[in-house]
Amino acid sequence: MKTTLKFAAVILISTAATAAHADRWPNKTERASITNVLKANGFVSWGEIELDDGRWEVDNARHKSGRVYDLDIRGGRIVNREREWD
Repeated sequence: MKTTLKFAAVILISTAATAAHADRWPNKTERASITNVLKANGFVSWGEIELDDGRWEVDNARHKSGRVYDLDIRGGRIVNREREWD
């Protein structure tokens, strides 16, 4: 019985820790702010946006030049840009 309770406690703690650090999607206000940053920097389309480690990750952001990037946005500005190569 004690072993079962210890196992259940470990599972519960692990699940709670994972949920606390899980990515999340932006709400309407955050999405509008991110969209403004992207458009101001010449991006015309993009894919998934999620919060991870305190920064917004934007996948497959297409610049008006045609190049595609994965971006990190923090504090209302792009802080990292990785080009996607075909």
